[in-house]
Amino acid sequence: MSNYSYLTKEGFEKLKSELDELKTTGRSDAAKAIAEAREKGDLSENAEYDAAKNAQGMLEFKINELEKVLSSARVIDESQLDDSKVTVLSNVTIKNKKTSKELTYKLVSETEADIKINKISVSSPIGKGLLGKEVGDTAVIVTPNGNLEFEIMNISF
Repeated sequence: MSNYSYLTKEGFEKLKSELDELKTTGRSDAAKAIAEAREKGDLSENAEYDAAKNAQGMLEFKINELEKVLSSARVIDESQLDDSKVTVLSNVTIKNKKTSKELTYKLVSETEADIKINKISVSSPIGKGLLGKEVGDTAVIVTPNGNLEFEIMNISF
């Protein structure tokens, strides 16, 4: 992969919306919390003030990280992708060769990954092992408990 974050249009819009929310409501709430804590007296012994300042720092860090992701984002048009090989945004049905269990995953960027809805990162061990494979190929995934072998059953978008 490169230094780009490959996102779906939906993923890009979600991150952009989250960034806007943090910059407006998040910053406003952080400023209010700091102001309220400041009113409670001596700042050198004010744990509430320290906590509010720390929360503001974390908020600014998150805003900065989202801005970095969005500045390097490339929105991918799924209709332009080739479904003969596994790429970012592919829906891949794999079959565990040992257990014969089938699973379907969508390969996405790190920022869109959510295992609860079967979206895995292209930079995860499974994602890396699946990239570039074709239907019928075997992907060998290296795990701490040994290698897992998956057969590529289907690729779609």
